[in-house]
Amino acid sequence: MLGILSAGFAPGLALLSYFYLRDEYEPEPISFVLRTFLYGTLLVFPIMFIQHVLETEHVINSNLTGAFFSTSLLEEFFKWFILYYAVYQHVEFDEPFDGIVYGVAVSLGFATIENIFYLIANGVEHAVTRALFPVSSHALFGVIMGFYIGKAKFTEGRKAKWILFSLLLPFILHGFYDYILLSLEHWLYIIFPFMIFLWWFGLTKVKKAKILSVKHMKKRFTVQKTLHS
Repeated sequence: MLGILSAGFAPGLALLSYFYLRDEYEPEPISFVLRTFLYGTLLVFPIMFIQHVLETEHVINSNLTGAFFSTSLLEEFFKWFILYYAVYQHVEFDEPFDGIVYGVAVSLGFATIENIFYLIANGVEHAVTRALFPVSSHALFGVIMGFYIGKAKFTEGRKAKWILFSLLLPFILHGFYDYILLSLEHWLYIIFPFMIFLWWFGLTKVKKAKILSVKHMKKRFTVQKTLHS
């Protein structure tokens, strides 16, 4: 059991550490990052319950609706809900890159508990595959969600547009990811290029968020300097 718990937690904590350390300007308090991670872990239970009800009542009757609605929409909406209502207005969310840190934290909290449940049910021999695909993809969905949440908070005007993007893009990408796994016979040949694209897309958002944070910090420094002059 200890081996399963270690294998279940390791990829999530490693990825969270990686994105946390990319925040070079004002690193977020570890206590609040871990609290956001904990919020993500708690999401597993209501989502599993709703998915069980949908399956029992035969509401989902195709791989397409299963991928995009029973899985993607439910999971990304709940993560977005936590990010928007528990983190967005928080005082520690004070630069654009912070959105990525907290988006990754809530996503990996969810992915970690989901990963542990899967390994308990199917065996620790699946740990590497789970780390490469489901856990990594959740982290990258969190990067994309967090980037647009950060852009919404620190961009003047048109905030609703970026808030919508913060839910819509992870939902679409997550839906395609699950549809590949559920529907395609030779899914392995498709999922590798899809994951490469996802990493490329996510890391471009990391780079852009760092640029936005630099501009934000310079602007804040100029305002503070003006006030004290």
